Amino acid sequence: MDFKRKPHPCDSPEALIAAIRDDRGTGVDLVWTPGCGHLILPDEMPDAAAAVLATRQRRATENLLEARGKLHWFGGLFAVLAVYMFYQGWAYAPRTTSSGDHLDFALHTVLTSMSVGISLLMFLIFAFIPWYQSRKRLLELGRWTHGDLAAGVPMLRFEAWLDWQKAPVTGVFLGLLGLVAVAQMFSEERTSGVRALFSLFHSWDGIDAAGLVKDRYLHGEWWRLFTAPLLHGNIMHFLMNASALAYLGKRMEAFARWPHLPLVFLFAACVGGEASARFITATSVGASGGLMGWLGFLLVFESLHSRLIPRPAKRRLLAGVILTGLIGLIGFRFIDNAAHLGGLLAGMIYGLIVFPKSTTSNRPASTITDRIAGSAALAVLILSALIAVLIIARHDFRSMTSGASPGTKTSCANSAPRPGTGKPPDMKGNTLGTQIPPSTHVAGIDPELGRDGRT
Repeated sequence: MDFKRKPHPCDSPEALIAAIRDDRGTGVDLVWTPGCGHLILPDEMPDAAAAVLATRQRRATENLLEARGKLHWFGGLFAVLAVYMFYQGWAYAPRTTSSGDHLDFALHTVLTSMSVGISLLMFLIFAFIPWYQSRKRLLELGRWTHGDLAAGVPMLRFEAWLDWQKAPVTGVFLGLLGLVAVAQMFSEERTSGVRALFSLFHSWDGIDAAGLVKDRYLHGEWWRLFTAPLLHGNIMHFLMNASALAYLGKRMEAFARWPHLPLVFLFAACVGGEASARFITATSVGASGGLMGWLGFLLVFESLHSRLIPRPAKRRLLAGVILTGLIGLIGFRFIDNAAHLGGLLAGMIYGLIVFPKSTTSNRPASTITDRIAGSAALAVLILSALIAVLIIARHDFRSMTSGASPGTKTSCANSAPRPGTGKPPDMKGNTLGTQIPPSTHVAGIDPELGRDGRT
């Protein structure tokens, strides 16, 4: 049976083993033989160990080759941007300075460049980490024996079970983020054209209208605490948060049941937003506070339910926390670490309070109280998404009727400083994309929302 749950009959055990050995696209997910009373993993067939190991080694080799290509592509992008910003910094250095001062100014331009910081994060997330994991996996498989294959069966069973679980509420969350993103993109397309929608160094509209503008929030516009987590800065910000939501949401919905998804997200997003309002002065948007709450919740939940989740699976979550901290350290100029930390702690506190330690391998059942509270929290999030869409649409309509641009952006061609002025191009009048006012920050992974924007 393949990953789409479609059966593929084989005439004999030998034909089944040949299908496993020749599998090129992870098509053989589960198998059944007359001697088994239920479906099993290919790894559990005693006579198929060699075929399974050969298949895994071939897939690991293919993954490594693909990761190397990404490593070269993203590494080249990072190097080109770094060299370009170095050249720009050298050209924009004050003419009265010495060569050493020119060098210092150029290096400072590279180190403080938003574009270089974003390209470095892209290199780490999309290239270096997949390459490292693929290389590590291939080396491990090279040392594996049939006994190692059998020892990994419990973890593989767990992953296969998790893949087969349905997560409808996670799909609702993705729909809410997508709905607000479409509203932002529609407004952005009218403002800056279609090309701006897919630029990594360009922010979408709607941030000032419905984002967590700190002064307005602290002076009575409390609803921004609920609308801001559903907005995103640009296509990269949205896709990264959507992928994290799909992974963490399905995992949490399968383990802790659906009511706790909206409850934890809403609680963590509010705590993260409040932390951002107290420690970060710039505007913030993004679902990362709520997602970090899910991550913190799962860390606690899986530790308290040690017999339900295998240990290697819990290590991945811890690695996610470490990676998030590393990303926050590298991109501290445009990543809202206060929102991340606040959301993470909120999720961990929720898990400690709501779920007691368990010694069984059974998933906890949801109660009527859980379902009522979860439905209420989900209704609040749906209402927040609708309000965000209406606010963005109203802001766009007012801009159209007044003849003004709905955004607060200025053209780089008009705002870029001249060479020799001593103003780095990526800090004042970004020459690589549309400039955003330097007061704008982001909560999540949001590039180019100001000279020290945060996510």
